[in-house]
Amino acid sequence: MIIKNSATLRNDYASISTMAKDTKEPIYITKNGEGDLVVMDIDAFERREQVLELRSKILQAEEERLRGDKTMSISEAQKKLRERIYEL
Repeated sequence: MIIKNSATLRNDYASISTMAKDTKEPIYITKNGEGDLVVMDIDAFERREQVLELRSKILQAEEERLRGDKTMSISEAQKKLRERIYEL
């Protein structure tokens, strides 16, 4: 976990930006010793958002399965995917 104070962000933005890009990790910014902000490289943020969206879809599918909603086998899913690809 990378933690920097707000003065570092204010006085040396370039190093924070470089660090975020190099590490691909969030940088926690403190103000008066308390957590205040999180700064991330935009590519890392977008990947994180994609992962969260995928997890949400998987959770929704699992909830539907547990409710007894209709599911399909792997071969049925592959067939539907192939059909969609050929439609394009």
